[in-house]
Amino acid sequence: MDSRSRVTGDLVFFRTEFHVKQMSARVYRGRAAARGGTTQGWIALALPCGIARAYIGRPLQADVDPFRGLMSRVIAIANQKGGVGKTTTAINLGAALAVAERRVLVLDMDPQANATSGLGVPPASVERSIYDVLVEGETVDSILRRGMHFPSLDLAPSTQDLVGAELELVDVAGRESVLRGALAPIRERYEYVLVDCPPSLGLLTLNTLTAADSVLIPIQCEFYALEGLSQLLNTVRVVQQNLNPRLQIEGVLLTMFDQRLNLSRQVADEAKEYFGSRVFASVIPRNVRLAEAPSFGKPILMYDVLSAGAQAYLALAKEIMGRDAAKKPGARSVGSQKAAS
Repeated sequence: MDSRSRVTGDLVFFRTEFHVKQMSARVYRGRAAARGGTTQGWIALALPCGIARAYIGRPLQADVDPFRGLMSRVIAIANQKGGVGKTTTAINLGAALAVAERRVLVLDMDPQANATSGLGVPPASVERSIYDVLVEGETVDSILRRGMHFPSLDLAPSTQDLVGAELELVDVAGRESVLRGALAPIRERYEYVLVDCPPSLGLLTLNTLTAADSVLIPIQCEFYALEGLSQLLNTVRVVQQNLNPRLQIEGVLLTMFDQRLNLSRQVADEAKEYFGSRVFASVIPRNVRLAEAPSFGKPILMYDVLSAGAQAYLALAKEIMGRDAAKKPGARSVGSQKAAS
């Protein structure tokens, strides 16, 4: 099979008959554009080098995928401060994992429904949402929007109705565990369930932490970034002690980082001093293209795959998958496989 490849930074761009059939692609002015493209074509354009090796010249098969066989994981993306990048991370980390053909569900637990609109679903068009699951007893399966930009990326949408869910759940027995029970029938279909939490520590966030295996904490690299984190960590401890003993800290993600500013570097240093190795090596930069993408209802990988924001989320997905692979007995990371090959 004829193929051509080019390495640029952390991305591999290539053409093969399999991936770009009926697709016309070009790279110009530092950006990738596609006409008449398929989802497979976009996957071909957006793969990190370590994963793309398996794609070049042939479809990805299970025997060349070092991450297959992992158990399903529910990751809550939480911080009670608003504007720190929770929704941006849920959308774009989900897309980056889907690019690597991981089965991903993005679950929108925020009444603002920004993850829903950011994936191209107008909240006004949603007839049944996560509100109906929590309050009306609908199944998660009945509300799913499947194949959001990528075949393996699904969405459980939200609407403003969710504002009233906390009040309606107050008198419900086991109200902290409603989401966990709702996710149980479908979670094993997905390798990653990413839950976008609201900017509060109320019952919706508590439900998410009770259902989650781990919590990912985005921290904006600006003044007061670490203020209030003690409340979130205390809530995590309470959940661990009383509701969900398996809950762990997935990691701390530095967002809106501007390497030109001393303040950003100071916040990064403070976070690393406080959280140590739990701070992700991948850092999300302040990026105009990343800020523009939600207004078009697209993940950054579909909007501008060559932007700094897209590369950062690809790196984050690779880091998370690498950590998961390292936890699996007898597994080797992508880096070690590359070195051995």
